[in-house]
Amino acid sequence: MSLNTTMTFTLGRDNFGRLVLIDAQGVRHDGVTPVRAFPIAAPDEGLSLVDTHGHELVWIARLSALPDEARQLLLEELSVREFTPVIEQLKAVSTFGTPSSWAVTTDRGPAIFVLKSEDDIRRLPGGALLITSSHGVQFAVRDRMALDKASRRLLERFL
Repeated sequence: MSLNTTMTFTLGRDNFGRLVLIDAQGVRHDGVTPVRAFPIAAPDEGLSLVDTHGHELVWIARLSALPDEARQLLLEELSVREFTPVIEQLKAVSTFGTPSSWAVTTDRGPAIFVLKSEDDIRRLPGGALLITSSHGVQFAVRDRMALDKASRRLLERFL
């Protein structure tokens, strides 16, 4: 264990790189997983640390309120868990019905995926969208009005 916080718990990694929590009672919990309550709408608010059985051990109201080292450790762990490419541009769609193949540019490079149904596009507050591909990969659109005109035109056919 290498990381102490001023909170009522201690975070660190074991020799295998797994997240370890020592709670206020001094009980060690190996293999802890951070889970955001609202990963898209409010990524800084509401984070739960759960054990290997999914039971909540600690609730963190604001990630930004943690000491720098603890926050960085949790952000590293979350980046592995939360793979959500952000769509920056829609290049083409195969058809305006579903299922359809979408060619997009994301913050992680180009991608092609199949949209099974319009129901796989979830509207979120602030003009954001969460689009789930046929393989279960979730793609985010942070603000659909910030997309270029051609991308917005293609997207509007499905909304």
